[in-house]
Amino acid sequence: MMGLGSAIGAGLFLGSGVGVATAGPAVLVSYAIAGVLVILVMRMMAEMASALPASGSFSVYAEAALGRWAGFLLGWLYWFMLIMVLGVEVTGVAGIVSGWWPDVPQWAVAAVVVAVLGGLNLTGVKNFGEAEFWFAAIKVAAIVAFLVVGVLVVVGVIPVAGGALGDWAAHGGFAPAGWSGIAAGLLTVVFAFGGIEIVTIAAAEAREPSTAVARATRTILWRILAFYVGSVAIIVLLLPWDDAAALESPFVSVLQLAGVGWGARAMEVVVVLALLSAFNANVYGTSRMLFSLAERGDAPPAAARVSRRNVPVVAVWVSVAFGVVAVLLNWLLPQALLGVLLNAVGSALLVVWVLVAVAQLRLRPRLEARAPGGRLPLRMWGYPWLTWLVLVALAGLVVLMLSDAAARAQVAATAGLVVVILACYAVTTAVRRRRLAAPVSPR
Repeated sequence: MMGLGSAIGAGLFLGSGVGVATAGPAVLVSYAIAGVLVILVMRMMAEMASALPASGSFSVYAEAALGRWAGFLLGWLYWFMLIMVLGVEVTGVAGIVSGWWPDVPQWAVAAVVVAVLGGLNLTGVKNFGEAEFWFAAIKVAAIVAFLVVGVLVVVGVIPVAGGALGDWAAHGGFAPAGWSGIAAGLLTVVFAFGGIEIVTIAAAEAREPSTAVARATRTILWRILAFYVGSVAIIVLLLPWDDAAALESPFVSVLQLAGVGWGARAMEVVVVLALLSAFNANVYGTSRMLFSLAERGDAPPAAARVSRRNVPVVAVWVSVAFGVVAVLLNWLLPQALLGVLLNAVGSALLVVWVLVAVAQLRLRPRLEARAPGGRLPLRMWGYPWLTWLVLVALAGLVVLMLSDAAARAQVAATAGLVVVILACYAVTTAVRRRRLAAPVSPR
């Protein structure tokens, strides 16, 4: 349920309309390609997590496979990415809730969200997991209800004015923009699946980490793909892809088409819950990544401190504090500067995925050598050829991004962030070596 909940977020409920407007009905192909790519990357993560559970997840695996620099880079890159996302999520919740109750200031809503969910993360991983379960259950129920209503409209059980199915021929056919539209659609949808990697971070705190992550990965990946592709299929079947007004909130438009008058408010509630769920999960992810970095000597030692309930309290407090800073940046920074920071987040997942694939290529033989009988709890399919294929696909995605002006800015900002983090690594490494080399003065 955590995996389902992490991947089904506001990006699906609100962002799917952007992909449809870009590629037309052929955005289904974009979603299918992106979904398969993410499934393969997650399979690699799950292979390593089931054999070597760690709170730092892919950061730990990158360090084991490529060296300390890779673990430092991935850990801090992921931490920064989630911190910026925390600010966006809280700002989104505050904006929607203030629309319901205009007398309530947005800062008050943000303060309540940060206090409640930050406090929840401090009470123990069991309470965090319980909250994520119920957040995910509500989102999954909303998606299932949407699919049921959409299918009933498509097959004619729920009659609508003018007929249910949109006339693709009258709007340019299935792929009005051709393969270039599908490629552009891929850029808008591929990062919508981000968040599922929380499963591999949480695996370290499961009762039986090896079996838990293997079981979760086997069951959720195809369901997530089905939810995404199924929901978007309903949208493109019922809404003209060139209807900009309808695609601003496609789920609401479909529900209104079916005569569900309260659909707009219901979807607003679901979007708020999706943002709260993502905030809750991201506080967990940032705190565990910071804790792991501290354990490995790549963050201040205080961040490795745990409470009697085995919660890394300092790491949680630091992540919540920087989440508040990110909220303030969303409200205070000029749009241009904020855009640079958010662009750096935009393609950071690509760096994570590339290093995950490289780490899996190098670690697979070592993990098999250590496993009982040489058999891993869960294995990546078609090793090493599918892993190499994923790396080629990711390289192709970078090329696509470089051909698009907006995406090119994301790649440039992410590259700049990577350079800054590696420069910090070089400085901290030099300081550490100097300290080790310094002679000990006699007392």
